[in-house]
Amino acid sequence: MKKKKARMSQGAHAGSKQEDCCALCRLSDDDPAMFGEKVTLKEEKLSVHYFCLLTSCGVYQRGEEDEGVFGFLLEDIRQESRRSARLTCSCCKKKGACVGCNVRSCRKMVHFPCGRKYKYISQFTGLFPSYCPDHSPTQSLCVSSDLSLPQSCSICLDSIDPILSYSILKCPSCHSSWFHRDCAQRQAHSAGLFFFRCTLCNNKETFQEEMQRMGIYIPERDASWELEENAYSELLEVYMHCDALTCLCNNGRTHSAKTGWFEVIRCRLCGSRGTHRRCSELKLDTRDWACSDCTQATDGKASLVASPQGGQRRSLLSKRHLSPIHSPISCKRPSLPVGSGSPEEMLQALGPRLRPLCVQVEVDGDQALCAGVELVRRPDFDPTHTLTVRFKDGQQTTLPSTLQGSDAARQYFLKLLVQQIQDSVVFEGPDGSKNLALDSQALRDDLYFDVGCLLALCLVHGGPPVGFFSPALYQCLFNYPANRPLAAAHMTPDTHFSRLVGRMAEAESLDALREVMAESWEFLELAGCNRPISSLQQREALLEDLVGFTMITRMQLPLQRFREGLQTLGVFDQVQLFPSVFCAVFCEAACRLSAQTLAHVFTVNFSEQEERLSRETPVLGYWRRFLLECEVGKSSISLQDLLRFSTGAEDLPATAALLPPPAISFLHPPEGDGAKRKRGGGRREVLADEGLFPQTDPGSRRLLLPVSSSYRAFKSSMEQAVSHHVHLLPTHS
Repeated sequence: MKKKKARMSQGAHAGSKQEDCCALCRLSDDDPAMFGEKVTLKEEKLSVHYFCLLTSCGVYQRGEEDEGVFGFLLEDIRQESRRSARLTCSCCKKKGACVGCNVRSCRKMVHFPCGRKYKYISQFTGLFPSYCPDHSPTQSLCVSSDLSLPQSCSICLDSIDPILSYSILKCPSCHSSWFHRDCAQRQAHSAGLFFFRCTLCNNKETFQEEMQRMGIYIPERDASWELEENAYSELLEVYMHCDALTCLCNNGRTHSAKTGWFEVIRCRLCGSRGTHRRCSELKLDTRDWACSDCTQATDGKASLVASPQGGQRRSLLSKRHLSPIHSPISCKRPSLPVGSGSPEEMLQALGPRLRPLCVQVEVDGDQALCAGVELVRRPDFDPTHTLTVRFKDGQQTTLPSTLQGSDAARQYFLKLLVQQIQDSVVFEGPDGSKNLALDSQALRDDLYFDVGCLLALCLVHGGPPVGFFSPALYQCLFNYPANRPLAAAHMTPDTHFSRLVGRMAEAESLDALREVMAESWEFLELAGCNRPISSLQQREALLEDLVGFTMITRMQLPLQRFREGLQTLGVFDQVQLFPSVFCAVFCEAACRLSAQTLAHVFTVNFSEQEERLSRETPVLGYWRRFLLECEVGKSSISLQDLLRFSTGAEDLPATAALLPPPAISFLHPPEGDGAKRKRGGGRREVLADEGLFPQTDPGSRRLLLPVSSSYRAFKSSMEQAVSHHVHLLPTHS
């Protein structure tokens, strides 16, 4: 009896252990990075590895994602298990092999774990093919002779033999990052699709394609550290403790009032020491304070963040991290996939960062750039504050004094600012296709940062699109198109360097090329390219190096400061995530205002009463016809006049969204006039139409269209009202 119970106990234990084994590979290992997630269905007495399902030859996803195991139906899994039970693994010689080499002539079958152990490669794309060592893809060296081979894994930093093999892979972009296969797989499992990239060159697209070709599984999810709940909660904690020798606060050292003498203020250098104002005998309005340790470390000056130029100018470090609101893009990448929104929508997503607090910009005449630079150099400048604009000298500006301080003033200022930035010393080249220029005075004044900051402000605060970057400048800033070398055609025309490179490119013989090189030896020496050329085939590499030096190497500092300026309000990070989407905003001139564009700006609000609705519907048709006639010149007013009349804006902003959003309602004639119109006949109808004009409120951007009986009457009233409004706008105070 005891023996029978023992046998039953052993059988139950064996059955439980068998349930833990994968139905396909017959192993109980649970390593999500190497075998995929292991799913166990206790009611069905079934366990299976995700990678075993993906790579098995005889099972496919025939269900929805929530059916079975990730879309693999349970009956299909059991049928594949029965099929593979007859096949022998060519590695371990046991039954249950379900992964086969994708080459038809090859008959090798393995368990998935055995395949990993014996250098099989399974690609997790397309039809999920697998390859035996004889037919698996490989990597080639492709490393120049002057580049030393790495001696350590760029992920785990352990030593490696710099020989490409199944276990050792390399980055296809920089060729300098070499790593273990297992390290790459574990990094991909942790980083996910949105963060998996080369650890050295930061390349993403090419790197991921190559890793998938070499059998690395990249899960389509966010990084593991982003999915962990409250993973960064400790970063939200700030130091709140009074470290003065004698604390005078009755509520203790950990008490901090919101304001006043007993508010804990932290050291502005280290942030890890604090004090009450009263306890350190500080003034009531003191915000900047340095602890004793930092004061000693800075020779009693506590000025590590002071400007090296010694003037009133804020330091580069404090300007760089000026905004207290940091970009949330990195933790929300899945919510903004490429193609999910237009650049207008993405820029609008940055709009909620703006706060209702206002900062006033005073413009002397039309000197918008001077006013903008003065704004960003203010010690208390905050880019999240809303801009209000006042033109001090009405004699020199076309903006009417009646609109001073309104949204129209801000729009005009931003439009003028973008135009003057394009013509500033930091840019060179033809209009509409500008490159960065190297200007020593602009570097000393840090004007590159200021201009980048101002362009970011223009885009988020509703200004016009930039529209004047050359494709080469956009590529230098955002690496789009990715990893594409610059050519001589990308250089600024009619400059000393471009003429020299052009002469080298046009040389028809080797002697002519050497002659030009001899005349340009100073340029070649400066660029580090003064090397002998033995054939015309070597010219392309020489020209590529010269263009790279001219547009990238010697422009490193201007490009860096310009990028840091564009980081204001998270603009640079947003563009870097979606460079193809934003290319038109930076590189293409603003589109001409069209009837279709203006029609889409307005939201139409119809009346709920059926009688009024029947009269409003044809008026909307009159409105669209009127826009078309304004566009083709069949009206005495232009679309620009109509936009200014109805919204108060000079141009549509880069976000293509005016705030508050413009809306159209309808202006009906008084009921008394309606009765007279019915009794009095045709002449009364004409008089009623002629006395009804459109009305607008630029503040609320609500346009009231007159409900007219004919298009002729509608057009006449619109033209009279808009013309009257435009001609009343003074050109000076």
